[in-house]
Amino acid sequence: MAVHLRNPHSVLAALEQRPQAVVEIRLPTDKPTGAWRQVVEAAREIRVPILRSAPVGDSRRRQRHAPANSGRSGQAEATVKERATVSVEELFANAVSVRDGCGLWLALDRIQDPHNVGAIFRAAAFFGVVGVIITRDQSAPLSQTVYDVASGGIEHVPFSSPPNLSRALKTAKKAGLWILGATEHAETGMSDVARDRPWVLVLGNEEGGLRRLTLDQCDCVCALSGAGPVKSLNVSVAAGVLMSQLTSLH
Repeated sequence: MAVHLRNPHSVLAALEQRPQAVVEIRLPTDKPTGAWRQVVEAAREIRVPILRSAPVGDSRRRQRHAPANSGRSGQAEATVKERATVSVEELFANAVSVRDGCGLWLALDRIQDPHNVGAIFRAAAFFGVVGVIITRDQSAPLSQTVYDVASGGIEHVPFSSPPNLSRALKTAKKAGLWILGATEHAETGMSDVARDRPWVLVLGNEEGGLRRLTLDQCDCVCALSGAGPVKSLNVSVAAGVLMSQLTSLH
């Protein structure tokens, strides 16, 4: 399967990390500017086809250059093959050696908004997260939106999509990792979470939070506390704050 990316930074990351996965580039102009110009330069170096997309309203050219009902006209975009998942075992294979045993992994328990998933991947790449688990069911698929919101982050962080999150967390424990659940109902704050160990930070669904079976696998749970009147954060914002704190001493 392939996705049609419209964020040039996502495309650049794909060209750098998986050049063989970039099928073609389509542009509405012969003189792209900004990051799309960088995309063209990188694509030409590895001989990725660069095509001209039809302007909006030009049905004759649109039919010639894109399949019917594709909605792909008048915008710069790249067709890129989806990045392959890795097994849970592969994701945790180097747990002992990563950063002297103090690395950070993420597990996303049924996060359904693709913008949240993309933002989490972007932050994960920024903070050096080692890998991400995404539940296979009841989660946002890794769509064009996820890739583009991630702005290249999805190209830099390995991920696994197991059918059973609880079992995957057990595998993480066997590899020497500790499981930290993030929930607003926890009595423990981030200041009480040990920083001298490798963590899998588990983030829950936008509405329901972490499932009971997921909580049962957590070695501890923590909550973020703020100084203002709003008592909770969007999951992707909370993820960024937690990643920042858990990697601050690494």
